[in-house]
Amino acid sequence: MNRGLIVSCQALPEEPLHSSFIMGRLAIAALEGGAVGIRANSTADIEEIKKHVDLPIIGIIKKEYPNRKPYITPTFAEVDALVKTGVEIIAVDATMDQEEDFLRMLFMKYPTQKFMADISTIDEGLRADELGFHYIGTTLIGYTPQSRDADKFMVLEQLIKQCNHPVIAEGNFNTPEQAAKAIQMGAYAVVVGSAITRPQVITKWFSDSVHAVL
Repeated sequence: MNRGLIVSCQALPEEPLHSSFIMGRLAIAALEGGAVGIRANSTADIEEIKKHVDLPIIGIIKKEYPNRKPYITPTFAEVDALVKTGVEIIAVDATMDQEEDFLRMLFMKYPTQKFMADISTIDEGLRADELGFHYIGTTLIGYTPQSRDADKFMVLEQLIKQCNHPVIAEGNFNTPEQAAKAIQMGAYAVVVGSAITRPQVITKWFSDSVHAVL
């Protein structure tokens, strides 16, 4: 994965753009716009994207299990499926909600596969770094109870200073200025999703602003 912008091409079943075909087209648009990588959810979307763009992919599978908080590539069932796609990097939930034994076993079972840790706090990032994750991502800041009031730039700054592995800025870096700031701070790359690939979210930003002054 080169340094630069990674575009997250994802749409959940309840979203209007949910379609592997559409995700493939979004990946083409991301490539034409200068993205250095893609983040994608599901083996179907990954396989479709790989048909159209020759960019490294961060692969995930979002799946909810009863009585389990982690939902980003939460078990080996999802990891095994992603490995079969040949995806360059696999991202997993590496918050404190995920068992450390599972995280350690990733490297034992797949010693040549690159893994990214999706974390939400400084402590979680440092744990992932110590465990040997190839990339540390700030993906889940604000999405866990322990990070609800966290400042993403402060967490990013501390992880860049303290981690031995590259840190990827992800999670609500919604403007070109914020993305550029993350890189200037020393982030290896920055992942942008909703602000590029979720038109319903972008429309709501504009709609809310317009209605606020009506």
